[in-house]
Parts: sequence; C-alpha cells; structure tokens
Amino acid sequence: MKAFEFRTVPHIHVGTGSTVNFAETAALILSGHRRIFIVSDPGVRAAGLIDPSIASLESAGFSVCVFDKVQADPPDSVVMDAKIRAEEFGAELIIGFGGGSSMDTAKLVALLLGSPQTLEQMYGVNKVTGPRLPLILVPTTSGTGSEVTPISVITVGESSKMGVNAPPLYPDMAILDAGLTIGLPPAATAATGIDAMVHAIEAYTTKLQKNPVSDALALAGLKKLHSAIERACTVGSDIQAREDMLLGAMLAGQAFANAPVGAVHALAYPLGGVFHVPHGLSNSLMLPPVLRFNAPVAGPLYGELAGHLGLHTSTEALVEEMERIADAVGIETRLNQVGVAAHDIPRLAEEAMLVTRILVNNPREMTRDAAAACYEAVL
Repeated sequence: MKAFEFRTVPHIHVGTGSTVNFAETAALILSGHRRIFIVSDPGVRAAGLIDPSIASLESAGFSVCVFDKVQADPPDSVVMDAKIRAEEFGAELIIGFGGGSSMDTAKLVALLLGSPQTLEQMYGVNKVTGPRLPLILVPTTSGTGSEVTPISVITVGESSKMGVNAPPLYPDMAILDAGLTIGLPPAATAATGIDAMVHAIEAYTTKLQKNPVSDALALAGLKKLHSAIERACTVGSDIQAREDMLLGAMLAGQAFANAPVGAVHALAYPLGGVFHVPHGLSNSLMLPPVLRFNAPVAGPLYGELAGHLGLHTSTEALVEEMERIADAVGIETRLNQVGVAAHDIPRLAEEAMLVTRILVNNPREMTRDAAAACYEAVL
C-alpha cells in the first residue's frame, strides 16, 4: 500500500439541539477562555440561529461579541474587518457560525490573531507558520464541509479566488446541530447538498492523494447525501433527512480534506468570482461536463460510485443521476440561467487555469481548451 496521511478535527460533536446548550457542549474547548468572538452572516443572525448559543454562553459567564458582516465568497476586506473587530474586543476564542463563507472567515481571523503572518503570506498550501486562537466551527448548511477541512477560500481583488490550505485551519471542535438547518430554503438546501456530493465524488477520484480512509468516507457521505437530498428539499422539516445531509456533508468534507478536489471546483471558482454564483450551484453546474471529460481516465471509479448508489456501473449513469437530482430539486442546470453568455467563456477558461493548486488533483489533465468546452457544454 502506498504511504498516506489522514488528518481531521480532534473533537466532533453531533446532536440535534446541541447548540442550545453551547457552553456545556463545548465546555472542553471553552475552558480558560472568557471572551468569545462569533463570526457569522446577516441571514443567520436575522434568523435568530445564534441567539440560543449566545444566551447559553452569557449565562455561563462568557463575554460574547458577534461580527455578522460576512458575505458569500467573502472578500479579503471582510476578513480584515472581522480581524480588527476581534482585536478591539480582545477575543480569546473564535466561533465560526454559519455557512462555508462564515466558517472560512472565522478560520482566517483565528489565524491572523494568533500568528505574526500577514494574510498575503498565508495564501497557498502549507504556508502557515504561526499559531492561531482556539477555534470552534458550527455549520448551518449541509454542503461545504468547511467545519472539518484545513482550507479557507476568499475573494481577492475583483474576482480572483485565493486559498489558504494548512493543518492549523482544522478547528479544535466542530459542532453539528441539524436543527440549525431546518429553515434552510429548498434552493440553498439543493445547491449545498450537491456541493457536498461533488466533494465526495472528487475525493474518490483525486489523482495524487487518494487513500483508503478518504475513499470510505467519500462512499459513506455520498450514500447519505444521495438518500436524503430530495427529502430535505421537499420536506424541509424532515429532521432525519436534515441529520443525514449534515453528517453526509461532514463525511465528504473529511474525505476531500485529505484527498483534494479537482477540476469541477477549479471551473466553478470563476463562476463565483466573476458572476457571484453561489459556490454549491457553481459546482452543480460544472459537475456533468467535467465528469464526462474525465471519463476516459476515471471511468472505472465513476462506475464504482454509481454502483454504490444502486445505479448502472458507468460514468453516464452517475452523470445522469446527478442531472436528475438537479432537475428534481429545481436548481439551475445551464450557465445562461445564471447570466453567463458565450462571450464570457474565454475569460472563465483563463481564470480556471489559474487554479493550479486544485487542477493538479484532477484525474485527467485539464487544458484551457478543454475547460472552455466544459463551459460550452452547459451554456
């Protein structure tokens, strides 16, 4: 067997309603830290999802400050604003509470407050040298898996995506409370759910770091997500479906944290950066053409995934099933539905070619012309 490494979060708590008693649930990590800085977004704050946690923390004697200005595909300016606010507050521990954008921002705030490095010095793979503040992550969507990955992706400049990928970005604790996802609208449930399925698919077929542990997690996560996504979208209050989605997304996140994603993500990033398409929807849009492009190399692995879902063991069966799910849950399936025109494709292809840290993991070499053809296939 080829040598490999596997890392994940040291403490994971799964339990519906567990954030209501946040101080008790996270007591081990909170111990010794009194000033708690929560990073979130306006929607999560307005929905009141954080309120029970704040009440629990304050009743236990903690001082709490909430920064709720995170945007989708967060720009570096928001990260720095959060860092400054946390410094002014005297934060001793950071909580990321929300979707992937909030959790990714929280990771970087924890690093910036604990490390002498600048944000620019952290971009790339294993560039982080300093420590961070204690960090707890709480997802409110079932998609990014950010709560169990060492990765943070933000927007720099007008549209460029930059990533920080280093072990210190693993939090000290991830808390999975499916009750927080009950109010997630069907469109967001669908897009984030398919995003998580993409994580599992790409982890299972990654070129450089595929390993038996990630394979097992990818298969388990994909199975849970596949069985639950349509129920979660049509009956949003189905707590069993919500729990399966949240757990499936976490398992897929653990898989791709160790067996990195490939060209689906690389081609999706420019859609978010240039057209502000939500990350999950971008991945859903680009999945079919990239799978078909990769089929000459990764076809047998795609067949294994399809068979695991009870389908015919072929790439096309897997692609058709993912297309069927997208149709069934009612999300966009063509680029022209999200504002992309034919004249935009050259720019998208150029931008995708810059995401080299991800493209190296793709099972088949992705060229600029091939990227353009993938975009054209779903225009």
